[in-house]
Amino acid sequence: MTTGQGGERRGDSPRRSLILAGGGLKVAFQAGVLQVLLDEAELEFDHVDGASGGVFNLAMYCQGMSGREIADNWRTLSPLKGVTPNWRELPKGPYARSLFTLDGYRRRVFPGWGLDWDRIRATDREATFNLYDFSSNELEAVTPDRMDEERFCAGVALPMWFPPVVIDGRTYIDPVYLTDGNVEEAIRRGCDELWVIWTVSRRHRWRDGFVANYFHIIETTANGQLKHWLRRIEVSNAAIRAGEHGEFGRHIDVRLLSGEVPLNYLVNFSRDRFAQAVELGVRRAREWCTAQGIPWRPCTPPDRADPTRIRFTERMVGRVAFGEHDVQEIPAPERGATADLALHVTVDIQGVDRFLADPEHEAAIRGEVVCQALGGRLPVERGSFQLFVERSDPQHLRMNYRLHFTDRAGHPLTLSGYKDVDEDSRRGVWQDTSVLHTRVLRGHVGADEESEAQVVACGAVRIRPADFLKQLTTFRVEAPTLPGRVTTLGRFGQFFAGKLWDVYAQNVLAWSPL
Repeated sequence: MTTGQGGERRGDSPRRSLILAGGGLKVAFQAGVLQVLLDEAELEFDHVDGASGGVFNLAMYCQGMSGREIADNWRTLSPLKGVTPNWRELPKGPYARSLFTLDGYRRRVFPGWGLDWDRIRATDREATFNLYDFSSNELEAVTPDRMDEERFCAGVALPMWFPPVVIDGRTYIDPVYLTDGNVEEAIRRGCDELWVIWTVSRRHRWRDGFVANYFHIIETTANGQLKHWLRRIEVSNAAIRAGEHGEFGRHIDVRLLSGEVPLNYLVNFSRDRFAQAVELGVRRAREWCTAQGIPWRPCTPPDRADPTRIRFTERMVGRVAFGEHDVQEIPAPERGATADLALHVTVDIQGVDRFLADPEHEAAIRGEVVCQALGGRLPVERGSFQLFVERSDPQHLRMNYRLHFTDRAGHPLTLSGYKDVDEDSRRGVWQDTSVLHTRVLRGHVGADEESEAQVVACGAVRIRPADFLKQLTTFRVEAPTLPGRVTTLGRFGQFFAGKLWDVYAQNVLAWSPL
């Protein structure tokens, strides 16, 4: 790895720059990506740049922390530690200096992360922290040897939310309105490969309201600047391929890893949300590395015993049509060969920490399939349940059910079902979460085998309102102590309500704070 602040190459290898773009609290996802790139893929970078929220991870990197240590700092972060309203200024209303201060981060979060400014200044890693000097209207790229807590806070001093930082008579703020990832600095330092971790939303969905509009402005600036630089790089590369000079005089390879992170830029009250964002970053980075042909080996997570457990039962009733391949609703009795079908199942979540953090949110399921046409009461031999799994984006979620059982003739069958939780469905939250679209497949079929499986029947089953009320009484929670049981149930409730907020309450606040 290149050391110091120079621009020397590692032999004949391209100079790599890792760009830790901003995104507010969404950079918890970026920390999960760093665990994969730095530790699991063992990649080295000649230069690392951080802007806005990306400087949080950059400081830990400069201090010499591993990717896993950076990710763990976010996994265990209590968000309320950093929340400090600017009480003295709030009575001024629209003339207040800011809504919050960074005092909580200074007193509790930075020490909790183990940030040591002397070690950061002494690093041999080439890096740049971005600030915006409002006094001279210039972007300033600060090297680690000049970093201190004041400049660090200036890099995340987002106007209106946090006060500007005055250093030597000059006013500094977050550089996000000019750049959220300093591509220009990486090119200026002679880098040929730009590895960009991007968490600013690119969903292009406009929401009304002052707070939503504020962050849309940031998204406009950040995404617009990124596309501007990507276009310039492509034009330069095309000129070089044609035998011409090109703007940058060399081919520049851009590797962009972006993610839609279901975490609000600034408003979050749940530690589980941070852990979920980190694990999402880990999963996406592993998928991305595999697609890019980059070898990686998973880190062995610490063996932490988790005695917590939640169980609850569900009863769903409906009908299936035999010989059909795609029936979205409950088929009418007069529609060919149909049969009543019911599910009496118990979801068993063992290890609530794992369940909440894992993007698959998977638990075991047991019980029985009741269908006279298939043989009556048929016990589930093996089953899995996934709660709010992201499908195409964080606002299109699914609850997946997969039950292996055997009919009365001894034929193995699989019941595969899903509930579609989608803001665009226009069916409403009750319809989306109570109707299970169901297919019965020949054989014991895994999710990756389903497209080739023979369909026996399909239809839908639903939870009736009376059964839902009964379901609420079936929750059983296990934890070492009574307060632990209350906390565990509360965390599950926060997760469930928060995911519904993510889909149906975006117009109130983008992504749930819970």
